[in-house]
Amino acid sequence: MIHPTALIDPAARLAGDVEVGPFTVVGPDVEIGPGSRIGPHVVIKGPTVLGARTRIFQFASVGEDCQDKKYSGEPTRLVMGDDNVVREGVTLHRGTVQDRGETTIGSRNLFMAYVHVGHDCVIGNDCILANQVTLAGHVKVGDFAILGGLSAVHQFCHFGTHAMAGGGSIITKDTPAYVMINGNPAQVHGLNLVGLKRRGFSRDALKALGEAYKLVYRQGLTVEQALAEIRRRFPLDETEAFAESIEASTRGIIR
Repeated sequence: MIHPTALIDPAARLAGDVEVGPFTVVGPDVEIGPGSRIGPHVVIKGPTVLGARTRIFQFASVGEDCQDKKYSGEPTRLVMGDDNVVREGVTLHRGTVQDRGETTIGSRNLFMAYVHVGHDCVIGNDCILANQVTLAGHVKVGDFAILGGLSAVHQFCHFGTHAMAGGGSIITKDTPAYVMINGNPAQVHGLNLVGLKRRGFSRDALKALGEAYKLVYRQGLTVEQALAEIRRRFPLDETEAFAESIEASTRGIIR
């Protein structure tokens, strides 16, 4: 299961059925879960934990030291869940002691070719990052988010659950849950209705989210006024999640 040209450090911990391709390097303090397949010419540096059924394609760099100039070799971590797919040339960096000390990635995510995930990022579950998406350090991405190819997210920004960014978006502020953005700088262009329908959102929830969106973006209200009105008129889990994503903003929301 391990190609004879692969270099596996004796201190690495690989499940018994892990496949490792030719010329791949796996360092110490690396743990790889069962059912995982690591392609050729991959470098995995620890401390890094990869969950079950991880699939990594050629030339990816996983768990490398971050590119923050303050980093001084501290033993920070990268932790990934199960069933993630990491395509060609992807770079996933560990955290820094100035923040969480860990880059955390959930399960069932797809990182297309040449994606970069910077230090201390937190990525949820079931996300798609298309070709050459770049996340700066300290970025948070919610579940079921989709970032189109060549999009770039500024450090410390939050990208909301079920939100979608069109290709080439330059994202310098927080993106609320459920919305669709595009442009440089990115602007909101409505709800991600197609994605929400595909994920089984009810008609009532979609209608309420549409009205909540209008209160925030179309009625000329302050954010505080809009959130108060949303909570008064639409006491649903979905609209509350929308409101909470706006309240959690640290860099101001994309308008």
